[in-house]
Amino acid sequence: MSSAPVSRTAPNRVFVGRLAGTTVFDPLGDPVGKVHDVVVLIRSQGLPRVVGCVVEVPGKRRVFLPITRVVSIAPGAVITTGLLNIRRFSQRASETLVIGQLVDRKVTLRDGSGDAVISDVAIEQQRNRDWLVTQLFVERSPGGRGLRRRRGEQLIVEVEEVVDLAGGPGPQPATTLLSTIADLKAADVADVLHDLPMDRQLELAAELSDERLADVLEELSEDDRVAIVSAMEANRAADVLDLMQPDDAADLVNELPPDVAGSLLELMEPEEAEDVRRLIAYPERTAGGLMTTEPIILPPESTVAVALASARRPDVTPALATMVFVVRPPLETPSGKLLGVVHIQRALREPPAVQLGSLLDVDIETVGPHDDIGKVTRLLATYNLTALPVVDDEGRLLGAISVDDVLDHLLPEDWRDADTDDTDTAMTRSVHG
Repeated sequence: MSSAPVSRTAPNRVFVGRLAGTTVFDPLGDPVGKVHDVVVLIRSQGLPRVVGCVVEVPGKRRVFLPITRVVSIAPGAVITTGLLNIRRFSQRASETLVIGQLVDRKVTLRDGSGDAVISDVAIEQQRNRDWLVTQLFVERSPGGRGLRRRRGEQLIVEVEEVVDLAGGPGPQPATTLLSTIADLKAADVADVLHDLPMDRQLELAAELSDERLADVLEELSEDDRVAIVSAMEANRAADVLDLMQPDDAADLVNELPPDVAGSLLELMEPEEAEDVRRLIAYPERTAGGLMTTEPIILPPESTVAVALASARRPDVTPALATMVFVVRPPLETPSGKLLGVVHIQRALREPPAVQLGSLLDVDIETVGPHDDIGKVTRLLATYNLTALPVVDDEGRLLGAISVDDVLDHLLPEDWRDADTDDTDTAMTRSVHG
C-alpha cells in the first residue's frame, strides 16, 4: 500500500499502510500475532475514532484487539497490556475497516478542486490517549480543477478537508486492497474476503482475474461463494465456473437456486458444462459426487517424460499430481478401460523414454460412483493413497477422488467460517467419540 513520506509523519502519528503486518507483542516482549487491519468508527461529527486492531494470530485466525489494551503503536511494533481474546473477529455494522473498506474510497476535496482516492490513513494518539484518524494520504483523480494540479498528484490532507468519508453510493474499486493480497494463497485470499462486508467482497471479486477468482471460490464457504456468484454478471460467472475444478464447480452449482444454476450451465463451455452435469447427478457424499473428471489420463504408450510434464500442469492439484491414470482410448472421461496407474514417485526413478505401460500398478483399488464416502476414506487410509480411481461396471474411468476433497467433506460443514480451535475440537471429538 502507498503511504506518506516518513518526514511528514509526527512521532505519535502512524499510517495504517505501514502498520499492517507489524508484530504485536505482549508485555513480556513475546510476539502474539501481526496487525491485519485497524477498526474505526466514522462519526457524523468529529474525527473518526479508532476502536481497535484486527490481529492475525497463529492458525490464520483474526481476532480483535481493543485499542484500550494497546500500550503503544508504532510502525515497528504494537505493545499490548496482556493476552488477546482468541475469539474470531466479527465486524459490527457501525465499524469500518481501514484497509478493507476505507482505502480505495473516493472522496471529494472540500476546497472544490475535485475528487481523490484514499491510498492510506493516518491515526494519531491524543492527549487523552484516544486514537483518531487525523490525515489521509490521497491521490487526486484525473480531471481535478486548478492550473497547478497534476494528474495523479499525491498529497496529505486533513480529514476535515474531505467530504463523503463515510462513502457515497456506487461501487468502490479495490485496487490497493488487491495489491495487499497479490502474493497470498487462494485459501488466504478467501479468508480475507470472508472478513469483509458483502459489498466489499463483491468489489474485490470484481477486481480479481477469472482464474484467481475461480481458485478463491473453491476455498470459500457455501454462503460466501453463492452470494458472490449470484451477484456477478451471468457471462462472467459462467467463465469462472469453466475455470474451476469440475467437482468444485458442481458443488457450487448445486448450491445455487435451480433457475440460476440452469442459466449458468447453458452459458458454460459445452464440455465443462457436461462434466458438471454428470457430477451433480450423484449424491454429494458418494464417490461420484466427490470425484473430479479431470485427473491426469494418458495411454500406455506415453512416456515417463510426458507423465512428468503432465504432473507439472498448474491446473492439477498436488493430491492428483501424484498419480497418472493409464487407459485405453478415449482419453476423456468416461474413458476406455482403466489399465492401471503409474505413481509419479515410481516414474521419477525411470529414464524419460520408458513407456508407462511397463510401470503399471494393476492392483490399485477402485470404487464405483455410488460407493459412499466411508469406503473411499477407508481405502485411501489403508493403502496410503492421495487419490483413487472411480470406474463404472465395465471398468472405464469416470474420474478420480483426491484426499483433499474427502477431508473437505469430513470436516464440520461450517469449518471454513469457524474458529480454528472450534474445528480442531469438533474433529477431535469425532475421532475419539
